[in-house]
Amino acid sequence: MLVNRIIKIVLLLLGGVFVVLEGFAFEIEAAAVSACILILLTTLYCSWTNKKSKYFIWFLVLFTVAYVINYVSWFSSPLEQNDIDYYYYVSNILFIVSYILLIARITANIKLKTVLKELFIPLVILIVLDVFCVVLLTDTAKSALTLEEYIIEFTYNAVIMALLSAALINYMYRYDNKSMLFLVGAICMIFSEIIQLAYYYVLEDRSLGFIYSFFFIIALMFFYIQSQMQFTGPLPDYLDEQLES
Repeated sequence: MLVNRIIKIVLLLLGGVFVVLEGFAFEIEAAAVSACILILLTTLYCSWTNKKSKYFIWFLVLFTVAYVINYVSWFSSPLEQNDIDYYYYVSNILFIVSYILLIARITANIKLKTVLKELFIPLVILIVLDVFCVVLLTDTAKSALTLEEYIIEFTYNAVIMALLSAALINYMYRYDNKSMLFLVGAICMIFSEIIQLAYYYVLEDRSLGFIYSFFFIIALMFFYIQSQMQFTGPLPDYLDEQLES
């Protein structure tokens, strides 16, 4: 229990350090701290969570590996023209897969027929908004990307928007504290990704580094807190049978 508390305190301190480093554009140091945060968070979840989710474990593992690769990439040789940035592709593919695992986690026990029947209109609206947002976000950085990078970025943006939509549908379906915290975490993660995109491709404003890194830490915090809870939904109107946590 003491080690558990120490790790949580260290995570909070590292979170603050990460925000400051990103805000002042110490990107190599920030990459190292973010990798440490994910390693400690994964250790915390795997060691002191009673009812673990295999989806969430793999999300943390792949997310952590992606951040470790991101840190290691800072020490690789400079790329020549037409060289392939393998670090970029591998890390982003890992991010995409990790987010897909989060989507799978929250949709695993949802009754699809019930969602289509009771939440059809909200679902259609979300899909339309997702398509619009994904195209808009990706086109923001289109001029700085190759075709392959554009495809990766488009897929990445599509998955994170799908994560937000899945979190919202999950909350509407269950209406419990766990799904609410997951939704807040997903919203914070989306804000972080959008602001980070603007920071790297649109605006050279150092304050954006503070903002997107802050939302990233808050998102991780909410994801962890909800992982310690169990689903108590769905709403009675949607209940066909007792759901597994």
